[in-house]
Amino acid sequence: MTMIPKSPDRSALEQEQFLRILSREEALARFEAALFPRTLPSESRKLAAALGAALAEDVTAPIDVPPFDRSNVDGFAVRSADLTAAGEGAPVRLALNGETIHCGTAPRLQVAGGTATPIATGGPLPRGADAVVMVEHTQPAGFDAIDVRRAVSPGQFVSYAGSDIARGEALLRAGTLIGSREIGMLAACGIAKVSVVRKPRVAVISTGDELAQPGQPLAPAEIYDTNGAIVAAAIDENGGEAIFLGAIPDDEARLEAAMRRALANSDMLVLSGGTSKGAGDLSHRIIDRLGAPGIIAHGVALKPGKPLCLAVCDDKPVVILPGFPTSAMFTFHDMIVPVLRKMAGLPPRADAKVNATVPVRIASELGRTEFIMVSLVQGRDGLIAYPSGKGSGAITSFAQADGFLRIDALADQMPAGTEAEVTLFTPHVRVPDLVIVGSHCTGLDLVTAPLAHAGLTVRSIAVGSLGGLAAARRGECDLAPIHLFDDRSETYNTPYLVEGLELVPGWRRMQGIVFRKGDTRFEGLNAKDAVAAALADSTCIMVNRNQGAGTRILIDRLLGGVRPEGYWNQPRSHNAVAAAVAQRRADWGMTIAPVAHAVGLGFIPLAEEHYDFALVTARKHRPAVRAFLDALGSDEARAALERAGFRPA
Repeated sequence: MTMIPKSPDRSALEQEQFLRILSREEALARFEAALFPRTLPSESRKLAAALGAALAEDVTAPIDVPPFDRSNVDGFAVRSADLTAAGEGAPVRLALNGETIHCGTAPRLQVAGGTATPIATGGPLPRGADAVVMVEHTQPAGFDAIDVRRAVSPGQFVSYAGSDIARGEALLRAGTLIGSREIGMLAACGIAKVSVVRKPRVAVISTGDELAQPGQPLAPAEIYDTNGAIVAAAIDENGGEAIFLGAIPDDEARLEAAMRRALANSDMLVLSGGTSKGAGDLSHRIIDRLGAPGIIAHGVALKPGKPLCLAVCDDKPVVILPGFPTSAMFTFHDMIVPVLRKMAGLPPRADAKVNATVPVRIASELGRTEFIMVSLVQGRDGLIAYPSGKGSGAITSFAQADGFLRIDALADQMPAGTEAEVTLFTPHVRVPDLVIVGSHCTGLDLVTAPLAHAGLTVRSIAVGSLGGLAAARRGECDLAPIHLFDDRSETYNTPYLVEGLELVPGWRRMQGIVFRKGDTRFEGLNAKDAVAAALADSTCIMVNRNQGAGTRILIDRLLGGVRPEGYWNQPRSHNAVAAAVAQRRADWGMTIAPVAHAVGLGFIPLAEEHYDFALVTARKHRPAVRAFLDALGSDEARAALERAGFRPA
């Protein structure tokens, strides 16, 4: 005999209709507009506890790294001029000085002509030396001399002070995900604690009479709650701190009480089940009583995932995922992860490997597989992979790179123009919105800071003024900072522009002679007389700048063809020049006023140079470029530049 069930209450079975099905883009835009901008809560953590967190504020380098010129190899500190004729068949003999420089040992003796000082990897370069010869290229000649079988160039196997990280530069930006590489950068600068974005606490509730927790026996018609465990794990994977509160039966009073407790003690609430607007699906009805504005979207044009419900209750996001695990996880990763990562201060997800063109020839050593760290920028026809140029000892080579490419052991080079596969360090790296290649200046950080705070990624690659112009001509950057003086026209920068480039005025930097306060050879003199006094004193050592730098052009004009002691000491930054003088490895050099004043050195003004930007005309209408130009002309940026000692154009 067939039993006919009692007719149910039709009103209890009727499905409420979805008010409106939104596109994925519109639903996500509405959800984010209701949540952002918002202040992300922060907390202070020791470095050991900061792994995986996002920086809550910019970190500026308090010191130069390395803090002194140091050796990259075990060998001998030498004067490169002594070894110009050295070769396998014609070794040059050098007398050994009476000290050995180890890591942590301050040099006492000057390297005079015809002498060398034994030095260990990481040891500080002594006064008078401008290069290091590897121990493998020498032969003992008794107890107090060596024969050198290979010539060296100025700066060979030397890492200059500040060549890795310069005092005052933006070390890490707010929002940077802290990994082992970033911790290395912070530790190298002596930073013990950082302010990080606190992980958002996300309460997770599963709903339904049919749910049992794993480990419990199943009653008839029950299923195990898979969504709770999956969603909690996905939250932890994407920067949140999941708080799983278990499964709540379809009881409106109990569910509302649980939801209220969850919202009171967390930053976000994620439920699964209860979105389809059936009689047993209560969650969406409760939301309307939990706070304004309430439901933002209920029904999204996704397959799977149509029943997704997005809400905001008193500034806290509330998400109701579909009950089926596949639908729940698809919509969570596609729609919720972007919001969660933003609340955690983390960048968007990205792919693990990309193809990119290498713009320059990369030399390699036969017989060894080589991995080259690269930074990715957008070129005319695709991604460009710039190899890191700071050397194997540089922390920032690893930390600031996007990934690496591989050169086979049988190859001695990777030719310019090669299309290579780049393996990303993390899946969260993305191509920068704005690319600046050329001469670096601490003032540049002041102008780009608002862009970074607005969510734009800025990549600055320091290659010098001439290197920046070359990159701009190839279409590999948006802007090239330059400060190049033209002797014939006696003007800055404009004569160096070619078709397709236009000049954007930046700011003025006072260049001058830097020396230690109290040095009577320089005190009270003007720049021309100070240089004359230095050239007249054979014991007075200068520190130069690298070829291609605008400052180098100015120095050479001032010297008029003279090559004084220290001329071939050629660091790549203003900070390194100041460090050499402050640490008595040199007596004078040329740098900009803000750097000289920052380390307490004497400064003799020489000329106000023009630090401008060569803009690639074809890129001038890109949003990130427009944002940079707006920031450059803003009152805030001009005031910040003036406070730092620059004069806006």
